Amino acid sequence: MAGGDLLVDRLVAGGFLRPVVLLRGLQLRRPALSCWRVSVVMGLSGLVVEPLAWLQSWLFARRLQTAELPDDPIVVIGHWRSGTTYLHQLLACDPTLATARNSLTTAPQVALLLKPLIRWALKAWMTRQRPIDAVPWGPDDPQEDELGLARLTIDTNMAGMAFPLAYLWFFRRNVLGLSRAFERQWLHFTKLTWLHDGQGKTGLLIKNSAHTARVDLVLRHFPKARFVVLCRDPQASIRSLVQVKQRLGALVGLQPLPDAVIQVEETVAAHRQLLEAFEASRYRIPAGQLVELPYEALIRQPLAAVKRIYDELGLSSWSVAQAPIQDRITQARSYTADQVTLPVAAEQRLNDLMEEA
Repeated sequence: MAGGDLLVDRLVAGGFLRPVVLLRGLQLRRPALSCWRVSVVMGLSGLVVEPLAWLQSWLFARRLQTAELPDDPIVVIGHWRSGTTYLHQLLACDPTLATARNSLTTAPQVALLLKPLIRWALKAWMTRQRPIDAVPWGPDDPQEDELGLARLTIDTNMAGMAFPLAYLWFFRRNVLGLSRAFERQWLHFTKLTWLHDGQGKTGLLIKNSAHTARVDLVLRHFPKARFVVLCRDPQASIRSLVQVKQRLGALVGLQPLPDAVIQVEETVAAHRQLLEAFEASRYRIPAGQLVELPYEALIRQPLAAVKRIYDELGLSSWSVAQAPIQDRITQARSYTADQVTLPVAAEQRLNDLMEEA
């Protein structure tokens, strides 16, 4: 990867942290000197836009305070690497649905103020494929809200990517746990999403695998929320996530990566805890507000899978959504997934842990 591409990928994936977020992270965990380049990118990019962040807060304060969100968002959840990104891409083609996009999540604290400039800059310099898995992406492609939230608070799953030696600690603290500060920032970010992408639209689409353990939080603020949970073979999902964590950690990590065997063990534990948290809160989801979708069904017959979601959740926009969704499916047929391979010892450890489960 060329130096310029690496810099842009770092900025899109983990740059423009608000200074208070980076400071809080450094209070919780110590970065490694060997990762100083990442620290500089995160720190300086956030400092550069901080005055504009204060300006956005002042200019948009009233609109954010009075913004009325749809009370029945569609929330895509499920363990990472279970098809949530693909489903998000398809649903985001619905012209009636607002969602977080790369042009927002890259720097949400200034994204309303600088929307045209950010879109132009990303269109000009953003790499054409995600560095973690070679999925095609662009400034207007949908993105999970956790990446945007990571710029506003340390209380996200992304903290474990920045500090990979403490991944499980941050996972339990920020995904299985929940702070009032995170809750406030999540609501704030959801309003940013609506102001950024909601003009002329009637519905809200949220995708975040970490929300698999936050069903209570979502329902507390959106009792009519409609959930779509993706399900995939655990071993395939875990194997893929370990590879993604290795790539993402190399991109935005402030610490050296753990051994792949350790990452397998931690990812298996986190997978189990995430799904246990969902099962413990599943009963709170009212009847008719949950669709469970197998990964294989989405990959084999994506249009039929999405149509099923519309039918079961009673979504009324299929007539205007079908054509753009079909276009995105056709576009995706040219995508060749990266081969997922782990070191031999890590693969053997994963097999052993799956047999024990």
